[in-house]
Amino acid sequence: MKYSFSAFVLLAVLSANAFGQGKGVDKQNQRITDASSGKSPASNGTKQDTGTTGSGINFGKDKTKTTALLPNPYRLTARRDVLLKAITDVMRDRKLIVDDAASRPTEGIIVSQPFTFIKGAVVSQPELSRYADVERSDARGWTRGRYTLTVEVQPIDGGSANVSVNAKVEGRTDGPSGAEWITLQSTGLAEQEFLSALIENVTGASPATSRAPQFDLKFSLVVADRATKAIVVNATTSSVIVNANPKSTRN
Repeated sequence: MKYSFSAFVLLAVLSANAFGQGKGVDKQNQRITDASSGKSPASNGTKQDTGTTGSGINFGKDKTKTTALLPNPYRLTARRDVLLKAITDVMRDRKLIVDDAASRPTEGIIVSQPFTFIKGAVVSQPELSRYADVERSDARGWTRGRYTLTVEVQPIDGGSANVSVNAKVEGRTDGPSGAEWITLQSTGLAEQEFLSALIENVTGASPATSRAPQFDLKFSLVVADRATKAIVVNATTSSVIVNANPKSTRN
């Protein structure tokens, strides 16, 4: 009987402690529990701007920025002879050999010999697809890839010129009838790579920092019908000049 009474007292004390804990004596833990209740799985609470459906998972979205394509032809501020020398220097740095027979420096045209940029049956297919559109070709089993660059300098004035780069991309297949080079449509990567290297050689800076911002000018002009006065409008990226007579200029 003595032991039964002692067990009853011990059970009552333990029950009181358990009941006290269930009532939430620790207010901080109770608030955390209440705040976390009622949330569905894979929910990021009030922050819903990250990851897939607000789960907080981000697979690198917006990390890779798309590189803007350089205009081709590209305008450079330099004399034609300086640009021609820079073109040959860049070709040499990129292991391209100038084709003296096909080039016409007096006309501002420099042509390279075919440059093999990839060899091997395993790696040629993915690398060739970067420089050319291989999906439009029926040939398979590429073993090599090469391209030939034609760079033309067209003077604008004494201090600037337009430089255009064209690439002839070819892929080789080794079939039962032997090796065959097939001309493919260029993706523009070879042209962009050479233009970028040329701009850096001439300006000393990468195209992203050396190129001045371009603006689209949109304006309207109403000209009165005057038989004795002609109005000329010149638009540039920095100003619009309205010249009604030699002494009237507005920027």
